[in-house]
Amino acid sequence: MMSHPITVNLKSGNSLKQFTATNSSGNTIQLSNDGTAPGPMEAVLMAAAGCSTIDIVMILEKMREQLHNVEVEVKGERREEIPRVYTSIHLHYKLYGENLDTAKAERAIKMSLEKYCSVSLMLEKAATIDSSFEIIDVK
Repeated sequence: MMSHPITVNLKSGNSLKQFTATNSSGNTIQLSNDGTAPGPMEAVLMAAAGCSTIDIVMILEKMREQLHNVEVEVKGERREEIPRVYTSIHLHYKLYGENLDTAKAERAIKMSLEKYCSVSLMLEKAATIDSSFEIIDVK
């Protein structure tokens, strides 16, 4: 099985508590440990939400569902002792669309978290991951 190497670079910013991470395409995200940007562990939750949502949107589009918008709230619980890894993560999806099929939405979320989302599958090795969702009908 071939691996797919990925390289990112991280540089300190205005202080040694602020950082800019850059991928090979030149896209950046800010990280910090002083509250001026997301911390690395918050970025992990953001990555789980982003990865799974990208999958869910693609799956629902293939199912011909009329999805207009998505919001995700992620809550993570961490160990008290060092290393303070996540022990549980809950993702709550708000799916906005026209007459969205509940069974299809549930299936898309399950497929993402159990089969396609590399971030959640990697995190699952350390944390229990579960999800919930609600559908908001919009015209």
